[in-house]
Amino acid sequence: MTRREFLPVLAAAAGPSANSRVTVPLHRVTDSYTPIPPGELQHFWGSIWPEAFRVFRSGGIDLATTDGPGAVGHTAADRPVFSGLRRGVLNLVLTDHLPLYWDQGRALPGVTTVFEGCHLSMIALRYAHGNQVPFLSLNTCVHEMLHALLQDVYVTRPKWYQSGSREFRVDYHATLLWLFHDGAAVRESARSYLKRLAGQARA
Repeated sequence: MTRREFLPVLAAAAGPSANSRVTVPLHRVTDSYTPIPPGELQHFWGSIWPEAFRVFRSGGIDLATTDGPGAVGHTAADRPVFSGLRRGVLNLVLTDHLPLYWDQGRALPGVTTVFEGCHLSMIALRYAHGNQVPFLSLNTCVHEMLHALLQDVYVTRPKWYQSGSREFRVDYHATLLWLFHDGAAVRESARSYLKRLAGQARA
């Protein structure tokens, strides 16, 4: 291998340059309304979250995190009522289980959506997990946050085949981040997402 051929390989191994990295503003809220067993919180903060942070960072995506109080209440129809969310950021909401309004009895580990103008990834700690199987079972935080960064939140009422395609795409990019530290496509989409997010916050 010549020196000219070796330099690009060396650069790729070193990871994304400082200029190509993306910083995502993330506001973390732990549900103070729903009882969360201490073991679930310990597992999340000791295993799931550190893994998600490392996975994003290895792919050139930095998380600028803030924390604040908040809660998830419910109407009589189980429609969620949030407090503590912020506009202009991606909110990461930690609770024990998702509202039936979204979960519909499926024991989902998370959901990502835009709710009353706020972008949020809601994590059900009871079912959340770290990386398990490439392309099939990935870190719950990484999976849900990628739905935002890949701009799936802007697709309203997707068809059944679109939903399946989005899930596969998210797990594909989550696997690239986890195993190969390849976040180029995610960073490109994230830049566009953050511009739209900032524009909505100013509106």
